[in-house]
Amino acid sequence: MAGNALEMSTMKRALTGIDAVTQSLGVSAGPEIIFEPTRLFSKATQVLVTAMQEARVKRLICVTGFGAGDSRGSGGFLYNVALHLLLGRIYDDKDVQERIVRRSKLDWVIVRPVILTSGPKTKAYRALVDPRDWTCGFISRQRGGFPRQADRQRLLSA
Repeated sequence: MAGNALEMSTMKRALTGIDAVTQSLGVSAGPEIIFEPTRLFSKATQVLVTAMQEARVKRLICVTGFGAGDSRGSGGFLYNVALHLLLGRIYDDKDVQERIVRRSKLDWVIVRPVILTSGPKTKAYRALVDPRDWTCGFISRQRGGFPRQADRQRLLSA
């Protein structure tokens, strides 16, 4: 469905007849991501959370990124420096995005994939829940960092 994540009418149409939402937002690469602040993540999330609450859709899987929220600073020195210098403004807004999700009354899960690559899909991936285990790593976009369909189905019907 084509639409704008910042428009309430689009979100309401998208929520018709569904039980759960996976939100995954991104911005185009370019010098503006380094030098200009963004509010896309927080604004779109506020619109989505409001629309979900009005539509009584309760389950949200919100994809942000490793280094956002309480994972900030967990990637090791080089990762943390590079993240701050190159994507700091984006991750500042992802922090706000996560606060909006956490403060909502939705049944939510925040997923933070690590560095995405264009490599081939593998069968090796892990979901690290304990902050003591968090570390930077790589995962293929083809894998997406998400469980297989059967696993997702079990998650959503739990």
